[in-house]
Amino acid sequence: MLIVLESTTCPGTTDEVVVPRLTEKGAVLGKDVFVAFSPERVDPGNKIYKTKNTPKVIGGATPECLKLATALYSHIIDTLVPVSSTQAAEMVKLLENTFRAVNIGLVNEVAMMSRRLGLDPFEVIRAAASKPFGFMPFYPGPGLGGHCIPIDPLYLSWKLRTLKYQARFIDLADTINSSMPAYVVDRVTEALNDQKKAVKGSKVLVYGVAYKRDVDDMRESPAFHVMHDLIARGAELSYMDPHVPSFDEDGMKMSSVDPAGSFAAWDCVVIVTDHEKLDRARLLREAKLVVDTRDALRGVEGDRSKVYGL
Repeated sequence: MLIVLESTTCPGTTDEVVVPRLTEKGAVLGKDVFVAFSPERVDPGNKIYKTKNTPKVIGGATPECLKLATALYSHIIDTLVPVSSTQAAEMVKLLENTFRAVNIGLVNEVAMMSRRLGLDPFEVIRAAASKPFGFMPFYPGPGLGGHCIPIDPLYLSWKLRTLKYQARFIDLADTINSSMPAYVVDRVTEALNDQKKAVKGSKVLVYGVAYKRDVDDMRESPAFHVMHDLIARGAELSYMDPHVPSFDEDGMKMSSVDPAGSFAAWDCVVIVTDHEKLDRARLLREAKLVVDTRDALRGVEGDRSKVYGL
């Protein structure tokens, strides 16, 4: 039997946890049972890269295990990337997600620094992205979401602590990224203060509770942290999300307001997830005040004085 683990985990899990369980009753690895690790690579909502045309990394517990796993996946995946061991394949996945988490942490801090300097972080990043080499643009946001990027790097950090090593980049990025929802709430407070209003008693609409654009997945969504903090400060909170009509998550149970309804009913609209279905022009026209954490309203004609970015 060929058994392949695809769930993201820390290096050593396949060989140290899975293999012993499969061979404890006498099955011989590479003869009776074949074990490999091949990390899942999925980008929900991506219209170009699906399972078949996304290259797949495979590491076998033995050379024969790798051979059989490669034979299986060759029937359904266009490009295979074999590596020397299951540990290497496990580390590949963690590097991919740590790369994103650390770079997002960097641009999130750039966003906070830019505001202190009176600069627009999105303008700065987009201009830097014009460099055709040596730079890859990442963009700030209200915090990390989904079941991979906020969590997977911490597997590696935990594993290394058992080896008396501190993964400093990972820990720092996690600290910065985890602080972004609170930073968003501070921006909402500043925006309302400029209108001579307190958060307490203000009607606030959060647009988008899914963790990313055009999906209904709410796992680890920063929207919940933003909403909890706004409620704690006394805001009268509602949300709108065309992909999430209702939810019972994280101690909150709410239903979305009608996406076709007017934005004028709220003192402030906070864009947490910039779904394509958002009528940006209507939002800018109707809303009294907008905190745009995704730079979703850039280029939309209207009164820019009521739009606050990260």
